[in-house]
Amino acid sequence: MPYVNIKITNEDVTPEKKALLIKGATQLLVDVLGKNPNTTVVVIDEVDTDNWGIAGETITVRRQQGK
Repeated sequence: MPYVNIKITNEDVTPEKKALLIKGATQLLVDVLGKNPNTTVVVIDEVDTDNWGIAGETITVRRQQGK
């Protein structure tokens, strides 16, 4: 049973976009590894931008600075 965990920041993520991510990740495992889509699990974790950092700064700060 494949398990895929997608972590994204919680910015502009609609239910429709999440559904596309789940469908796409599932299909990728089918196409590349021949996995059964009926046993493929995809979990999306949305992380607040204050809890995600790059280069010593939170995403919130980087967005405010235009990075």
